[in-house]
Amino acid sequence: MKVHLPALLVAISVFTACGRPEGGPESGKAPAGPEGTWKLLTGTLIEKGDTTVTDYTKNVSFIKIINESHFAFLQHDLNKGKDSTASFSAGGGTYTLKDSTYTEKLEYCTAREWEGNEFHFTISIKDDTLIQRGIEKVEAAGIERLNIEKYVRSK
Repeated sequence: MKVHLPALLVAISVFTACGRPEGGPESGKAPAGPEGTWKLLTGTLIEKGDTTVTDYTKNVSFIKIINESHFAFLQHDLNKGKDSTASFSAGGGTYTLKDSTYTEKLEYCTAREWEGNEFHFTISIKDDTLIQRGIEKVEAAGIERLNIEKYVRSK
């Protein structure tokens, strides 16, 4: 049986490329969408006319992990819980994304009154930066505020 080398190479190339995602670790480039791990840089809360800006690069660390259907976030202080800044929070659930409309359905959270709520955001991604902006409303906690978060993609 005679095998044609160019045809064999094309067949191998097609076979190995099938099912491989465009972005991700295998390709060496980040996916274009929100999937991945994101480190929160700053958070801005605007509530009842007051603005609070938190720098998440100093005394606290916050990451958000997004896969094709779920998200999770983790936050803790950087002093390993050994002083008055001790904190830990986490949560997660499912999300939907249509164009730039990103909706989280929070199913798990250390602040239990936040569970079962949906949060509607607009997201934009440019290079390795994600901006998430939307209203957080949790009636059980008496919260209604604009939340603007700026993330950088973890490498």
